[in-house]
Amino acid sequence: MIVVFNTLSRKKEQIIPVQDKQIKMYTCGPTVYDYAHIGNFRAYVFEDILHRFLEYAGYHVIRVMNITDVDDKTIAGAVRENLSLNQYTQKYIDGFFQDMESLKLKKATYFPRATQHIPEMVELIKKLLAKGHAYEKAGSIYFRISSFPDYGKLSHYNFEQILSSQTDEDEYEKEQAQDFVLWKGSKDEPFFWETDIGKGRPGWHIECSAMSMKYLGETFDIHTGGIDNIFPHHENEIAQSEAATGKKFVNYWLHCAHLLVNGEKMSKSKGNFYTLRDLLGKGYNPIAIRYLLMTTHYRDPLNFTEKSLRQAENTVSHLQAFYQRVCFALKKPGMENKEIEIFIDSASKGFYDAMSDDLNISAAMSEIFKFISNINDFFEKDMISAMDAKKITKFLKKVNEVIEIIEPDIEELSEDKISLIKEREKARKEKDFKKADEIRSYLSTQGILLEDTKYGTRWIRK
Repeated sequence: MIVVFNTLSRKKEQIIPVQDKQIKMYTCGPTVYDYAHIGNFRAYVFEDILHRFLEYAGYHVIRVMNITDVDDKTIAGAVRENLSLNQYTQKYIDGFFQDMESLKLKKATYFPRATQHIPEMVELIKKLLAKGHAYEKAGSIYFRISSFPDYGKLSHYNFEQILSSQTDEDEYEKEQAQDFVLWKGSKDEPFFWETDIGKGRPGWHIECSAMSMKYLGETFDIHTGGIDNIFPHHENEIAQSEAATGKKFVNYWLHCAHLLVNGEKMSKSKGNFYTLRDLLGKGYNPIAIRYLLMTTHYRDPLNFTEKSLRQAENTVSHLQAFYQRVCFALKKPGMENKEIEIFIDSASKGFYDAMSDDLNISAAMSEIFKFISNINDFFEKDMISAMDAKKITKFLKKVNEVIEIIEPDIEELSEDKISLIKEREKARKEKDFKKADEIRSYLSTQGILLEDTKYGTRWIRK
């Protein structure tokens, strides 16, 4: 049983899919006017862990991540650089996929672009017009929120409070100031579409409803995003989707908390604004960035600091060293140790149970570190055989399908070099540091750098 905190009900609920053993999931993707920043990637890593764990638990996941390639910012950027909208956004779309690869984010099943789904948006708007949920004013089309009494059920705002809240710059064109735009009529804008509902471009909210329902159906299982998306974006998605179909739009809404940098909201003016590329340019390990972004529970704020990132690098390095240490034992003769299976079963159950409880990644990783500590005790007693090592690597590879912070494909070293590494570890244990340094220096001349960690010695190629 997997339970998650549903923003809609404000309580933990067991996931019961619309279709047995299949999860249909929508994740809010990037608006491609610039490279994504680490606040964006906090959400994307959370969504990646969710996707991976659902598959780990045996579900077939169909996931959609949209790409918003038309909005005020993309248009402004294209005009500024004298490019077509597609030319301007393609650079950042390519960059986003490169960043996904750096962080080992699993690809969604579909990556629909807003500009390629204008017909679907137009059809949805036409349904809303026909049912009286939308109206036209001065060439633009708005959603009439007074026609949807459940408006506010996701954000848990009182409907009357919303109706009496502040207005925006387009209020003079609307029946009611809080109504939101579905279609922006062209007012000498450089980019527009000629459609059955007029010349113009879509509003942001309608994009997600049209694209999610195209690929996932009118009712699907999970919708995710940052807490800043709850209102008005996700609230508006619910209103326009359910008003058009008369059906429940999404069963489970999951939202991750904000990312802070050095205890403050990330801002270019404060000098604490980082894209992933900024951090990679400083030489940080992308897998350490992934680890740092994932290890705070998704519903808790994450305070990102370079000190914590360096600590994450150490942890990732230690985990890799342990995995390499196990791999070194894959050819070691010896008897099978029955206690290893007990440790694996306990860690596997603990990991699954923690992740099943609203993705409690901290508790899940604690199970892994406890397991590593237990196995290291056996290494110190020289009680890990090839049969044991095979079981351990199989378990770690399985867990890594979710966390993706271990490099499982270890380059083969020759037997003599593996023996030297083990001999050096023995020398360090016996405090024969002269011999240990000599072996380190020799291996360095062979293009192999050694890094000592509490989980063993890790080697990397120069």
